[in-house]
Amino acid sequence: MENAYPELDKILAKFQDKKGSLIPLLQEVQKERGYLSRETMQYLADKMEIPSAEIFGVATFYSMFRLKPQGKHLIRVCKGTACHVSDVDSIKNAIIEILQLPEGENTTSDMQFTVMEVACLGCCSLAPVIMIDGKTYGKLVPEAIPAILNQYKNGDSE
Repeated sequence: MENAYPELDKILAKFQDKKGSLIPLLQEVQKERGYLSRETMQYLADKMEIPSAEIFGVATFYSMFRLKPQGKHLIRVCKGTACHVSDVDSIKNAIIEILQLPEGENTTSDMQFTVMEVACLGCCSLAPVIMIDGKTYGKLVPEAIPAILNQYKNGDSE
């Protein structure tokens, strides 16, 4: 039977017999695949001969790991104090409404956008702030969100 995960085997080989390598291994696998699927975690557990619950436990404990595919554009919404008092919730609500995200979901059905809350973007003087694919937008009002998102929908964001 042909190996369905040759790229995972290459990554596993780098961490073979190294104590404490589970987190760096998962980071590299996520970098390669975009997220950690259940199938991927089970494959890693089988190959490493450790319980899959151990891998799943690490992947769910650390917020840096994603268990679902992420959209093409990542929208980070700052939830720091300055942004909070500057009503960043109205900005987030505008994003959710425009993208028509179903309640409880953070990625659009077309896989174009993922919305993520972050503790702080470090741009307090620009509050409220969002970051899309590394580009910062500050001093926002909800009315500005449609034009910003349209740049990414139309591919003019560069």
